Amino acid sequence: MMQSIEHQMIEIYCFIDDYLKVHPRCAQWRRSPHCVPRFSDAEVLTIALLQGSFQVASLKQTYRLIQANFKRAFPHLPSYAEWLRRLHQLTIHVGLLLEATCASEQSTAFYLVDSLPVPLCHQLRHGRVRLMREDGARFGKTSKGWFFGFKLHCLRHISGRFLNIVLTPGSVDDRDPLLALCEHSDGGVTLGDLGYRGEPAADLLEQEAEVLLITRADAPARKLLLSQVRQAIETSFSQLWHQFIDRVFSRSWNGLWNTIKLKVLFYNIRHAGVVSV
Repeated sequence: MMQSIEHQMIEIYCFIDDYLKVHPRCAQWRRSPHCVPRFSDAEVLTIALLQGSFQVASLKQTYRLIQANFKRAFPHLPSYAEWLRRLHQLTIHVGLLLEATCASEQSTAFYLVDSLPVPLCHQLRHGRVRLMREDGARFGKTSKGWFFGFKLHCLRHISGRFLNIVLTPGSVDDRDPLLALCEHSDGGVTLGDLGYRGEPAADLLEQEAEVLLITRADAPARKLLLSQVRQAIETSFSQLWHQFIDRVFSRSWNGLWNTIKLKVLFYNIRHAGVVSV
């Protein structure tokens, strides 16, 4: 197991370091061009992505595992507070890395669209929860009941990778972010569940993004076939659940969004074969 983690650590570090070298502008975010910290940006991001390899619930657990078992790989490892501060400063870099893995597929333009809840607390605390209300956290409802928090809306290519993600308040209708999800695609067909049905949403998507939206309501005779195809995105969501995407330890919207992007980035690079399974 330890050898597997070390192997994945090297793969993740090489992927990030190669990207930063090819895009030197990513190193220009600091005020001083001569500021080169001993603990590099690639090392900061590598530890964060190793949360997916360790399969632990929080970044703090990831840091402690690195500190206890891989100190030789990171001889200049800073304190947890300093590392976390550096990680939050690199949120733009996380977005750029995720964007690089979300590049449009060259194969069939067929997509799956869905959303999953990101609850901020257990249902027992709904009556007194205040966390991130000022950042847009709201009550929403799924087939499993009410939750308080946000919704993660995802556009997934049929081959497996996530192509776009949007985070909204939990009360937002699934159809509202559809155009934002699909506007950078190259057109094609997207399959959604019954929560996306309705001519206004389908017409807007077809006119603005040249994407044809299909739900089970549009093809009732092929309900079973469409359900089988949609199981693919449920499988992807299941993998995100195993990365504890529903376990929120952030206390700010920026921290939450950065953590979610890291989890989706790890999913994409693993699917692309960057990280060996």
